[in-house]
Amino acid sequence: MTSSATALSQLKQLTTVVADTGDFERMQEYQPQDATTNPSLILKAAQQSNYQALVNQVKLAHPGMKPVDLVDYILVAFGLEILKIVPGRVSTEVDARLSFDTQATIHKAKHLIALYEAHGIDRKRVLIKLAGTWEGIQAAKALETEGIHCNITLLFSLVQAAACGAVNATLISPFVGRITDWYKAKLGSNWSDINHGGANDPGVTSVKRIFHYYKHFGIATEIMGASFRNTSQILELAGCDLLTISPELLGELQKSTVVVEKKLNASNAASALASENISPLKLDESNFRLQLNNDAMATEKLAEGIRNFCIDTEKLETLLSN
Repeated sequence: MTSSATALSQLKQLTTVVADTGDFERMQEYQPQDATTNPSLILKAAQQSNYQALVNQVKLAHPGMKPVDLVDYILVAFGLEILKIVPGRVSTEVDARLSFDTQATIHKAKHLIALYEAHGIDRKRVLIKLAGTWEGIQAAKALETEGIHCNITLLFSLVQAAACGAVNATLISPFVGRITDWYKAKLGSNWSDINHGGANDPGVTSVKRIFHYYKHFGIATEIMGASFRNTSQILELAGCDLLTISPELLGELQKSTVVVEKKLNASNAASALASENISPLKLDESNFRLQLNNDAMATEKLAEGIRNFCIDTEKLETLLSN
């Protein structure tokens, strides 16, 4: 079935669409509300010839600054350009190497906010991205009390989501595609797109569970599905609070005229949870760590995500030192 309207324009009627890229020139044509970045996306953008002037401008403005410190200024420089394009918020990530240090994370988050505010940006327009570790979530708890809004990323489980809701984090980013990647690899030849795709996609069902949990228990934290591998995953989550989408997949949605239906609805939360027998999770530190540890997928993907963001941050530092 098709519609005269594009899939992207229909999706925007149901969900806040966010651009997942550091390449701010490409996002303009899709008119997203917000944008998200991470070390990998900024590294990718910084290596493109059309952004060399911006990178060099930052380096010239801070002669002699160590690359480890210069990275913050690069992240904010891209964020400032993005905020000229989107009417809403930009997400800027704290150094992933601080993922297990609450106080250092708080310090870095305040530094990033100060850099934005020095350019006249209201802190309400910035989401500080923190890894979904116990330490990252506790940092969010402290930062939110000071009006510094947080986006908890590298989120793969209901346990992480529940802990984020308990500290009143502004937003969480459950990683749809990376969850699916894990199950695909685990099932190998037993994976079937028919049986494990669409509404049954494990990444999709994970976000649905979190959505129903939040809506049923009155948790105000926003849910932003992230890390998509295809448009099917996106369309199965139509109705989610927000969805952050790469320029490539935004382009596919722009070209498509498939009818987009609302798949997530807060009014269905109670019945959806009843079928899974889910009750409110009580999470102190030991319970959080034990339950996360017992979820092999979430444990492995969280660790892998932090490692990869650390690697790309170091690559960005090397790029800046040359």
